[in-house]
Amino acid sequence: MSATVEFARMNGLGNKILVVDMRGRPDKVTPAAAVALNADPQTEFDQIMAIHDPQAEGTDAFIDILNSDGSKAQACGNGTRCVVQALAAETGRKVFTFQTVAGILNAVEHEDGTISVDMGRPVFDWNRIPLAEEFHDTSRIELQIGPIDKPVLHSPSVMSMGNPHAIFWVDRDVMSYDLARFGPLLENHPMFPERANITLAQVTSPTSVTTRTWERGAGLTLACGSAACSAAVSAARTGRTGRKVTINVASAKPPATLSIEWREHDDHVIMTGPAEWEWSGRLDPSTGLWARDGIREAEAQ
Repeated sequence: MSATVEFARMNGLGNKILVVDMRGRPDKVTPAAAVALNADPQTEFDQIMAIHDPQAEGTDAFIDILNSDGSKAQACGNGTRCVVQALAAETGRKVFTFQTVAGILNAVEHEDGTISVDMGRPVFDWNRIPLAEEFHDTSRIELQIGPIDKPVLHSPSVMSMGNPHAIFWVDRDVMSYDLARFGPLLENHPMFPERANITLAQVTSPTSVTTRTWERGAGLTLACGSAACSAAVSAARTGRTGRKVTINVASAKPPATLSIEWREHDDHVIMTGPAEWEWSGRLDPSTGLWARDGIREAEAQ
């Protein structure tokens, strides 16, 4: 077996993704390799999407997802769009079904190049998100940061979109908050036994929301697809918008949008947006050693 596999550096709204082809192999991308790859500025990433042979009948692949700290992620909407674009270019197909640890994802590439991913149903039960305390209504829980009489952030909506999310609604520009300071505290708050993705969200019209996210296991991120889905669901659930909104991802470079629909007939969340290929190469999934196509071998620092 060759020590190296093909990979592509891609992005979804600036969300840095490494798509790694592990098909035909029994091994996995190791946490040590992920940490080494993330330490190199050229291969720094938010998530690795490792494509494995299908494990369930009727699926096209099993996707193993790693965060930049080497931990496992259950879902990554922006990364899933990157996988679709890569496989569509390879096979000429437009429709795919993937298995992840969070469940089955169906996706389609449209004629205009945008990609829709069915992210499934949001989970609101406190013990399945999970939370450390029981809440009957998770659309607004008791949690705040800052002075008791004047908190900076408070009363988030919480849910799982395959991974835990907390949406804090704010009334001013999401970029004006020191999320780099508050993000780690909230991600690792005792309320979240499996940690959580932390999103600031501001309603900007009856059909649009602006977001910024601190991503569990990755930190400040340019974009997070599952967080965008969670913000859209929370907006509709709390009566701030309808069930179909445009999410303006404030930190994306350049600023970009996702279309999110929380379908009424089955409660599935459909995310539509772009993906972008940057460059490709080969890497060792055990160590993180890598080489860019056409460029001599480099080592992850």
